[in-house]
Amino acid sequence: MATFDDPVLEAMATRRSLAKVGPGAPTDDELRELLAAVTPVADHKALRPWRLLALRGDDRARLGDALDTAAGTTREPGERNTKPFRADLLIAVVASPKAHPAVPVWEQHATAAGAAHLLELALWRAGWGVMWRTGLAVNSPEVRALHGLADHELLMGWLYVGSVDADLRARIDEAPRKRLDPEPFLGALPADAGAV
Repeated sequence: MATFDDPVLEAMATRRSLAKVGPGAPTDDELRELLAAVTPVADHKALRPWRLLALRGDDRARLGDALDTAAGTTREPGERNTKPFRADLLIAVVASPKAHPAVPVWEQHATAAGAAHLLELALWRAGWGVMWRTGLAVNSPEVRALHGLADHELLMGWLYVGSVDADLRARIDEAPRKRLDPEPFLGALPADAGAV
C-alpha cells in the first residue's frame, strides 16, 4: 500500500476511530496546545461557532446519570452507566452558532464539525486514540442541561480520548486500511439541459 511522503497527509490517511482506548489522556494544557491545529478550519466570517468542554473524573458519572434519566433507565444502588467511562477524557463538541446575515446555521454546524475533526486528527498525530460518539440522547433536555447549553446550541457528541496500546498501534501501522477509491466521490456538474 502506497504511503504519503508528507507526514500530515499520512497521519490523515492512517487515522482510525478507536472504540476502545486505554488509560490516560492529554492535560488541559496539552489540549490548548493542540487546539492551534483547529485554527485553519473553514469558518465563514471567522465566527468561531463552536466550543469544547472537557469531562474528566466525576463529570463522566454525571453524564452517565443524565443519559440514564434521558433514556428512562433505572439502576440498582451503586450501579452506574459505564459508557462515559470508556475513556479518561471526553471532549463535548458544542456547535454555538452566532447570528450573522451571511452565514446560515447549517454552515456554522459544519464549521463546528470540522473543528472537532481537526482536533481528532491532531490528537491522533499526538499519539492519542479517539472515538467520536453520539447517541439518541445527545440533545435530550437532561444532557443539554448538564452541559449548560443555550437554546441555540447543539451538542454534537463527545470525543472519547485515551492512550493507544503499543501492540494495537503497531498492528494499525503494519496493516493500514484500504485507501478510498476517489472515483465515486469526485464528479462534475450534469450537462446543461438548456444548452443548444
